[in-house]
Amino acid sequence: MLPTVNYLAVVVAAVASMAIGFAWYSMPVFGKPWVKLLGLTQEALKKSQKEMGPKYGIMVLASLLMAFVLAVLVKLAWSQTAIGGAKVGALAWLGFVATVGLNSFVFENKPFQLYLINVAYYLVSLVVMGAILAAWV
Repeated sequence: MLPTVNYLAVVVAAVASMAIGFAWYSMPVFGKPWVKLLGLTQEALKKSQKEMGPKYGIMVLASLLMAFVLAVLVKLAWSQTAIGGAKVGALAWLGFVATVGLNSFVFENKPFQLYLINVAYYLVSLVVMGAILAAWV
């Protein structure tokens, strides 16, 4: 049986994750190297921007699911402080995101720098989400 979670905290954590993502992948931060490492042209980038609505919808749902699962992990770890929640987020990142993300580098021959940009975003996101979820008692 799953522990009870604070659904408002889940929504706030998911919104925080999306906001971090918008900033992280913006052109002034990591957007330029990310686009270059993906090998996207300006034309392909402009075309993909026109099709972003459904993609953002999928990512909102994914962020909500990630926040919910992290909230369950925070509860199961008995974390009740922002620091404790941040630690749970970092541990979830290390065990699941950092390891699974290696597939793109090892088997898909994607650049290691792309791996670093992507997994570092999830580290920051999960740490912030964990802090929000644990502190929001």
